[in-house]
Amino acid sequence: MAELRIRRANEADAEAVLSIYAPIVRETPISFETEIPSIEEIRRRIASALERHSFLVCAAGAEIAGYAYGGVHRARAAYRFATEVSVYVDANWRKRGVARMLYENLLAELAELGYCMAYAGITLPNDASVGFHRALGFETVGTFPRAGWKFGQWHDTGWYWRKLREHPLQTS
Repeated sequence: MAELRIRRANEADAEAVLSIYAPIVRETPISFETEIPSIEEIRRRIASALERHSFLVCAAGAEIAGYAYGGVHRARAAYRFATEVSVYVDANWRKRGVARMLYENLLAELAELGYCMAYAGITLPNDASVGFHRALGFETVGTFPRAGWKFGQWHDTGWYWRKLREHPLQTS
């Protein structure tokens, strides 16, 4: 088995990222997207995340096993020290520690960038994702009932948070 390595994503990773994400959009309510994004949109998302947050991939040789990223939690200025995080792992790489490696690196990098709180939204029920986030120190905020409509039914979203650092690197 190839050694796993965490690195910053780049534009060349867009196709692998999309190949991991597309079945999640197409087959599950995990993502509330109803249309699979284009490769150009994935490239834009990677570039956008890298501007002020982070986008990491887990490489297993030439293969991408998973990815994780941070992004804007809310647009208003007072939220600037909060980030929303997500992780996705290729079906062939699940239950091998890929998600944990990605999140540990992502959360550390976001803290170094000055973010103080990380938030994660999880479509419920999803015991595996809830357990994973709790194991990494995330605590329950609450549930948005019937937050999304996909596949002909309503889905709740659970929200979880974790402190990354006590104070921002800057206060302006």
